[in-house]
Amino acid sequence: MARDYRKEYDNYQGRDKQKKNRAARNTARRRMEKLGRVKPGDGNDVTHRDGDARNNEAGNLGVLSSSRNRSYKRNKKAGKVGVH
Repeated sequence: MARDYRKEYDNYQGRDKQKKNRAARNTARRRMEKLGRVKPGDGNDVTHRDGDARNNEAGNLGVLSSSRNRSYKRNKKAGKVGVH
């Protein structure tokens, strides 16, 4: 079965909460670019140490390779375990 992107957007990605989370992640990326920690297309992700996309405090942001950031172990509450 083909993936229904329209339905996916309507049911999840288009919700206000997810839009705000996406905007916060984009803000974090731009902040780290401004500081020179990441560059466009460098293969790195800006990570939130506590897993909260809206917490963009300097101490909560870090840089990891995309493969490492997207493959971390999770605990029962879906928090990051042993990444940083």
